[in-house]
Amino acid sequence: MKIKKISISMLLVLFMPLWLFSQTENVDLSMIYKIKQEGSLNSKIEDLAFWMTDYTGSRLTGSTGSTRGNEIAKKKMEELGFQNVRIEPAREYNRGGWDNLKTYAAMTAPYYINFACNPVAWTGSTNGPVKGEIVLMDVRTESDLEKYKGKLNGKIILMPSTTTYEISYSPLASRYTDEQLSELAKESAPAAARRPQFDIAAMMTQRQLRNKITELLKSEGAAVIINNSGSYNIPRSTGAGYSSGDNEPIAELNIPNEAHGRMERLIRHSIPVEMEVEIQNKFFPSPTIYNVIGEIPGTDKLLKNEVVLLGAHIDSWHGGTGAADDASGCIVMMEALRILKSLNVAPRRTIRVALWGGEEQGLNGSRGYVEKYLVDPKTSENKPDFDRFAAYFNMDNGSGRYRGIYLQQNEMVRPVFEEWLKPFAPLGCSTITIRNTGGTDHQSFDRYGLPAFQFIQDEIEYDRGYHTVMDTYERLVMADLRINAIITASFAYNAAMRNEKLPRKPEMRPRSAGQQGPPRL
Repeated sequence: MKIKKISISMLLVLFMPLWLFSQTENVDLSMIYKIKQEGSLNSKIEDLAFWMTDYTGSRLTGSTGSTRGNEIAKKKMEELGFQNVRIEPAREYNRGGWDNLKTYAAMTAPYYINFACNPVAWTGSTNGPVKGEIVLMDVRTESDLEKYKGKLNGKIILMPSTTTYEISYSPLASRYTDEQLSELAKESAPAAARRPQFDIAAMMTQRQLRNKITELLKSEGAAVIINNSGSYNIPRSTGAGYSSGDNEPIAELNIPNEAHGRMERLIRHSIPVEMEVEIQNKFFPSPTIYNVIGEIPGTDKLLKNEVVLLGAHIDSWHGGTGAADDASGCIVMMEALRILKSLNVAPRRTIRVALWGGEEQGLNGSRGYVEKYLVDPKTSENKPDFDRFAAYFNMDNGSGRYRGIYLQQNEMVRPVFEEWLKPFAPLGCSTITIRNTGGTDHQSFDRYGLPAFQFIQDEIEYDRGYHTVMDTYERLVMADLRINAIITASFAYNAAMRNEKLPRKPEMRPRSAGQQGPPRL
């Protein structure tokens, strides 16, 4: 028998892995062109930015501002032509409703200067204006508390400084360099190998001492507590550990390091310091946390019940208008869906946008969605929609431009995203990293192995402004948000039109009782 010669190319084909024969990722470049044109020439980013920041105001979880923001977002979705628009309950909230009605603080001696300030959320009110000399709580050990007993009733209490200001030589705003993106694309070391050393005992000792101080101030009847939180003369927003039905905590106020440091230094030089403070807050029964949802329904008779989900959190901290954190994400997701709606796209799968409530207090909105539609919280059994979940894309890193995407260790989607990002490489968006990123709503889905992703974004000045009173419309980079909406619309379209859902992480075998390891997050 005559033996035929086999070429090297034929051998390569014979030994190719079977997955290489699967359908290649098709990207409809004509649709990408239309998305770019619509998002560039007819953008509604600026208009949405106004309504979602200046007009809504702050949207603290459980506040009347949160309710107002939900109603405004729902109305805008309806105006944009989204379907099945609703404000949907996500979770009950036991922290209680809280609104700040009035805040004023000034140093009145040894001279007058008013301070930028922000009340600690879920703390109480002063009994009208409180005036007088302030008391510095110079407490390092529990024994130091003795010298203050019987001396704090009705007093303004200045807590000891917890941070110090250090000059930074970095620019106020920045973008990723090519070198930084290249480094980000590399796989990082295992978490255990790079976990920093943390003195848990010292932290617990400090927390216990703070609790003892709080107990003393409450029992003594202190009028108001002054903390340092924030810098650049900009107070940061924080919340108290309050639950609905508790007695109202002592009124508590955050002032920036500069104001706090000035008064502390004067006192330590034996110069009396006086203040005038007035805080009015309102408590009301524990509200429900809601999500605002709208969609473009799917049209394929086999795939229309599968969902491509876009999300960002609508709640914010008080003081500012939560512009970068995270009205920016809400604006981008709504604009992405508007672009597709304007192009009369008929997606095979449903494309849904969800604006999550209560993210700042523990991913409540997105976790509530998962519990309602995807995974039973009591039994951990998958619900029917679990298998119909196609993908989730999240934005919650300020208003900076997309530079790529985190894979959340899902290596299977790398070849897909490589193709999806090719049309946006000229815009500087092409980096793909296997790394995880955390701290926001994609984790509610990723923890169950669902394909859920957060985009890599330029930081701009995010760390300086988020959770502060300066997180307002001015923090928004409109040109970047327009690009982000175009890329999000493209990702949503691609995910809705491809034959298969995005690949999920393979399930891992449960560890034996003797094995230890972190949960899959």
